[in-house]
Amino acid sequence: MKILVLNAGSSSLKFSLFSGVDSHLVTHGVIDHIDDASVEAYTRALTSIEHLLQEKGLEENLGDCDAVGHRVVHGGELFQEATLIDTENLTKMKTLSHLAPLHNPINLVPIEIIRARYPALKQVAVFDTAFHQTLPEKAYRYALPNDLYTTHRIRRYGFHGTSHQYIAKRMADHLAKPLSELNIISMHLGNGASVCAIQNGKSIDTSMGFTPLEGLIMGTRSGDIDPAIPLYLIEALGYSAQEVDHLLNHQSGLIGLTGENDMQTILSLAQQGNLQAQLAVEMFIYHLIKVVGGYLAIMNEVDALVFTGGIGEHAADIRQKTINGFSPLFKIHLDHSANDTLVCEGRISTPGSAVECWVLPTDEEWEIAQQTLQRLS
Repeated sequence: MKILVLNAGSSSLKFSLFSGVDSHLVTHGVIDHIDDASVEAYTRALTSIEHLLQEKGLEENLGDCDAVGHRVVHGGELFQEATLIDTENLTKMKTLSHLAPLHNPINLVPIEIIRARYPALKQVAVFDTAFHQTLPEKAYRYALPNDLYTTHRIRRYGFHGTSHQYIAKRMADHLAKPLSELNIISMHLGNGASVCAIQNGKSIDTSMGFTPLEGLIMGTRSGDIDPAIPLYLIEALGYSAQEVDHLLNHQSGLIGLTGENDMQTILSLAQQGNLQAQLAVEMFIYHLIKVVGGYLAIMNEVDALVFTGGIGEHAADIRQKTINGFSPLFKIHLDHSANDTLVCEGRISTPGSAVECWVLPTDEEWEIAQQTLQRLS
């Protein structure tokens, strides 16, 4: 069984080929510098992937795969699990494009190209939002007029669900607990960042909302701000709605504070005495602790706090400052030696810590492959 996983972005197409029921990674790569989101551009990208697989003697063409699993950002309330793509489901997916206009239309382009070229090839959509469909209504509703939810479905959806779901499964293995009994707080920290409270193996709250803009401070996204600020920018400072959207999604967060969106670069600048970088690190950690602390307050039991994502996995300083930044009331204690010497994954809290702290690399592509296999079976 060979599963090709595709992740279509605005300027790139990532691919990974997995084999077997355990989804063993055979090869992976990325086609960069896609100039536009046209069918022609992604057709060329898919042809490039075919050539790469041919050169490695893995496949003659994409049709030789048993299935293709696609990352699709937004599934709305229509899709609560991985879904086999047919004409009906593809039509439903298109109706959700307005919820993620920068992502979903692009995610769907390779799907349609493959359907046209290899109509017999099975394709499965795995949604970033699906894992969070278990949120209780008190967590996903906004305090807006009811009609905005009932008619327009304005609510918290959450993202990074595939990553948080993968981390939950891995953590259950590490703790030798059934997934249905696992209680953790997963911190996916990268250029995009979110926290997920997982109780009995299910998402019960998450920091991203109607869009991926809500929540933590991120590489180029502002995270939580007073919702009146966009109105002020438009009415008092003359911004257009499009300019506000660009400002909040692409010019804010870490890059807005420092001119840089790479956390390692910002940490280096902070160590050199750069005051803006120091403030950005303090703000990033402060907001992270507030969110995690809030989830600790609503959960009856927490087995572990888990760091993942590019920052979570590789920035030991951020992990140290975060864990040491919790109030002593939480009795969470860092093992400094374990944190500093960690190579890949493991526990970084002391034996006496009230909550274990772990670092686990995420693997969204593997999770997509596994969910594709499960859907096919």
